[in-house]
Amino acid sequence: MMLALWLGGSAAQAQQKDIPVSDLPAEVKQVLEQYIEILSTSKDLDECATRFLSIAGGTLVDAEGTALRTTVKPYSLKKDFSDITYYKVPVEIKRVAKTRTGQAGFGPSAIAGDWYKIYIIKKDGSQPAPVQIVMPENHATIKTPKVISIGSL
Repeated sequence: MMLALWLGGSAAQAQQKDIPVSDLPAEVKQVLEQYIEILSTSKDLDECATRFLSIAGGTLVDAEGTALRTTVKPYSLKKDFSDITYYKVPVEIKRVAKTRTGQAGFGPSAIAGDWYKIYIIKKDGSQPAPVQIVMPENHATIKTPKVISIGSL
């Protein structure tokens, strides 16, 4: 059983591949920059959540993609909103890992495509933190990249 779990984890990890920062698609980088701008310029968490909805996707939003899930604002978004002060603005990218994987989310707002785990640099140069963005592929309505994982800043 443990071997199967380990092998499964290794297979999932093997799909992830570091790519040069210069190979990050411009649309994905633009969404990352927009996220950092929202975090660093919103006057409060309520404004931050309202502005963030337009670039949020996957499990961060409800099935229709019209609202943040109830746990996002008080936990992961609140953490990033509070901790953005530790990061360089404008954002600086340390590394990018690209993964080809299944979908993020559920229902009509579920997204599949290339996932980019983008590690951003802190002001003090300590351990960078990731923001995950997916470039949607073959989705009926979602055509732009969406932030799918937050709360690590």
